[in-house]
Amino acid sequence: MNVANKITMARIFLVPVVMIFLLVRFDLGSIQFGQVTITVSELIATLVFVLAAVTDGLDGYIARKNKIVTNLGKFLDPLADKLLITAALISLVEMNRLEAWMAIIIISREFAVTGLRLIGAVEGKVIAASALGKAKTIIQIVAIVALMLNNIPFAEYAIPFALIAKWLAVMITVVSGVDYFYKNRKFVSLTTSNSKQ
Repeated sequence: MNVANKITMARIFLVPVVMIFLLVRFDLGSIQFGQVTITVSELIATLVFVLAAVTDGLDGYIARKNKIVTNLGKFLDPLADKLLITAALISLVEMNRLEAWMAIIIISREFAVTGLRLIGAVEGKVIAASALGKAKTIIQIVAIVALMLNNIPFAEYAIPFALIAKWLAVMITVVSGVDYFYKNRKFVSLTTSNSKQ
């Protein structure tokens, strides 16, 4: 296993770490920021999540730079991304910081686009990430971090940053999903035609 794939695997192993520190009530104390309090466990989970998110671009960069792109890497990289985002969203729902329907929309879009990419792969076409798709990922990560931190430090100034960020995340998730399917509608049409034969 090359270095890039090891980084991807490390990201996968960090997923349960994020969930454990978010959902298990460790008695590590809490931190007060004005009127808002977060636990040390939540802060650790946030730092681990940010570390895992940063490795997302790192593994791909290393693989391309050193020409060590492998089929295993192509499979593991998007899997790691989706596991990380999905785990964080479900944890935030459990913590009552994110509405369940929002999480469902985001997660459903990820599975739908993954299915579209698989169809494209069968037809010999790689469906690359679009500009909207990349922006979606960044906004999702920002929203998740803001929610994990319970809107700190913005809460001190009565700025609903976390609220705005999660709504933006949902909206760009839907828009980017529609964009993917519209631009690659021929694969959907092809699949429909084949199913009728």
